[in-house]
Amino acid sequence: MDERIVMVDSGTGLKLTEEQLDERSAVAAVQLRRRGVRAGDSVLICLPVGPDLLVATDAVIAAGAVAWPLPVELDAAVLRERIVASDARVMISDLPRALDAADESRVRIVMGVADLGALHPYPSSRGFRTESDRIRP
Repeated sequence: MDERIVMVDSGTGLKLTEEQLDERSAVAAVQLRRRGVRAGDSVLICLPVGPDLLVATDAVIAAGAVAWPLPVELDAAVLRERIVASDARVMISDLPRALDAADESRVRIVMGVADLGALHPYPSSRGFRTESDRIRP
């Protein structure tokens, strides 16, 4: 059976097959549910275009939630406005700017792509910090 490639990471050249996408999305959906994501919840996703974004989006949808993508290119003020306007309590991001922008929002759970448990053995080439389950009063 032929491997169907769904995406090639432009930064690394690594290929993501349909089978890998399905497997990683299923694992990530379980992690989202374990963190309390339920059907109808809005989940912010602020990741660069690439396999991580695709897996995260599929996982959110598989968990029955609504994926709310945020372009990584947004300036800090606009990013903060969109996060607050979303009224979401969960965000998937490894970007420090996005994490900082969520400080004054309803977001209580921040997951990085590594927290989704869906990337092994597909490595993430980014060196961003990850804050998992950041809970603020």
